[in-house]
Amino acid sequence: MSAQLIPSILELRHALSDVRRAGRSIGLVPTMGALHAGHGRLIERARQQTDCVVVSIFVNPIQFNQRQDYDRYPRPLAEDLAFCSAGGVDIVFAPSVEEMYPSAQLAMVEVARVTEHLCGKSRPGHFRGVTTVVLKLLNIVQPDRAYFGEKDVQQLATIRRMAIDLDVPVEIVGVPTVREEDGLALSSRNRHLSPLERRIAPALYRALQAAGQLMASGTTDPQQIKTKALATLHPFPQIRVEYFEIVDPDEMQPVERIAGPVRVAVAAWLGTTRLIDNILCRVPSGSAGPFV
Repeated sequence: MSAQLIPSILELRHALSDVRRAGRSIGLVPTMGALHAGHGRLIERARQQTDCVVVSIFVNPIQFNQRQDYDRYPRPLAEDLAFCSAGGVDIVFAPSVEEMYPSAQLAMVEVARVTEHLCGKSRPGHFRGVTTVVLKLLNIVQPDRAYFGEKDVQQLATIRRMAIDLDVPVEIVGVPTVREEDGLALSSRNRHLSPLERRIAPALYRALQAAGQLMASGTTDPQQIKTKALATLHPFPQIRVEYFEIVDPDEMQPVERIAGPVRVAVAAWLGTTRLIDNILCRVPSGSAGPFV
């Protein structure tokens, strides 16, 4: 069965009112399109847990720091529709910019603290744009559950805090990162990598694993872990590291000592492509080590 394409907010609300009257639950998978197996995992989880799956496809202009990055973001709508249909999606909501922002957006959503470090530090205003559009989508769709990937872990933490603090009646579901066989986290941006950059890119995941292995062996000093993990990237001068940090999993704050679960997160540039990744690690209790 083909997914139903709906471009307007009014039409979507009308369609979903019928779903609610029938007592069926609704799952939302917010995306910017250029769908891949990572999005497929979100759709699969939504399909398992809810009766009606809505995938939104909207390249959100207010979360981009650079117009060039927004303009070059891939928009293969026909391919995305086929992907959604194959995955059992019921509705694809693909609004225009004018539909989502009919006038200048004066009301914005800001989540403090969680957005201070990592991507928030180098991309001012990015998370304000993300939380604003996500809240708009949650208000439009009013889903029972909304699904986000753990690859964008700061985004996930920010949206969770927004939903809690603003009493949004939705369950935010995090879904583990999907990886290529060589460990590279799936991302729509991977298509911009040159063949050489694509071969180099998995080194980022290996650096994260190196940090996890140090924790598994009992190292609890974040600076020592970061120094040794970053040393694994020295053979690859093409990689320009933006940050490599060890933070708490809830508020994304750097830790001074590792005494519980932490996220090891990296952002780096390969050519003109910015890649992010992270893993969740724990200090050992018995033989426990890092897990992804």
